[in-house]
Amino acid sequence: MVSNPALGVLFHWLGGLASASFYVPYRGVKGWAWETYWLVGGIFSWIIAPWFLAGLMTKDLFSVLSEAPARAVFWAFFFGLLWGIGGLTFGLTMRYLGMSLGMAVALGLCAAFGTLMPPIFAGTFLTQVLGTSSGRVIMIGIVVCLSGIAVAGLAGLAKERTVSPEQQRESIKEFSLKKGLAVATLSGVMSACFAYGLAAGSPIKALTLRHGTATLWQGLPVLIVVLVGGFTTNFVWCLILNVRNRTGRQYFTRAQPDAATGPTPMISNYLFCALAGTTWYFQFFFYTMGETQMGRYGFSSWTLHMASIIIFSTLWGIGLREWKGSGAHAMRLLTLSLALLVGSTVVVGYGNYLAIAR
Repeated sequence: MVSNPALGVLFHWLGGLASASFYVPYRGVKGWAWETYWLVGGIFSWIIAPWFLAGLMTKDLFSVLSEAPARAVFWAFFFGLLWGIGGLTFGLTMRYLGMSLGMAVALGLCAAFGTLMPPIFAGTFLTQVLGTSSGRVIMIGIVVCLSGIAVAGLAGLAKERTVSPEQQRESIKEFSLKKGLAVATLSGVMSACFAYGLAAGSPIKALTLRHGTATLWQGLPVLIVVLVGGFTTNFVWCLILNVRNRTGRQYFTRAQPDAATGPTPMISNYLFCALAGTTWYFQFFFYTMGETQMGRYGFSSWTLHMASIIIFSTLWGIGLREWKGSGAHAMRLLTLSLALLVGSTVVVGYGNYLAIAR
């Protein structure tokens, strides 16, 4: 299959749109604690959607997973466990900082670690990245991306100085800058482990190709393993919170402790969670497709993914009025951030094109 970086960028943008949009349906959930709706949505994200689509799009899925090298399966699962911590704190980041600022901080760190560490550990960073013209162009694109993320963070700080606490909590009910920055930092570093898990699962990709899977879908079996690791972490933590907060009943009953709030809309809650979870999964469904189009610089996919997520999450934040009353300076910074992020995807895509055209 011939690589096509332009098509790869498009796939990454679709994945970014899915990732930036997944949290919106959770706003329709009523009467459930965070741990309840996060776990219900996660079952669709990490179990149902990955198995269903991999079974549909790949060949001999169960045989591939059973024949896969134990080392590859272990490390893909292990990095999925670590990524699960990032996923947990990512949800908390949205609660405390909102979509725009929260994603900028968390994904900035995630972009840096997730993009650069795989080629460094593989020993190809100096030779294939810094040592080639196409690799250097990609590095410029990565720097532009990180600059755009930093400017987005500055926009968030400018908003913080301008908007009153009452206005902040009008759009983000649990807004807390200190808590948000702490969990966003942990989330960003640990979330980068997803990229390591995909890299560790490369033998599984090779195996599914030998079984006749089309190149475009080769990453889907690896997603299953990484996401099972992520599910394990999230499942344990959400159950702990269910027990601690006595919210386990919410999965099964419409009754509310406070009669004034009325019964819980169980069907709509499950539907909103299913929509949120499935939408979340599609970010990596498209990510694995985009990665197949980026040639030998597949590690750059992580930068494209992060940039597109922040672009679309920022647009969602504007649409949901999270930036209302933030002032002209904050909006100018936000506009500059979007321009840098869009530009970074063009530069990274061009760098991959140069590698193919040589």
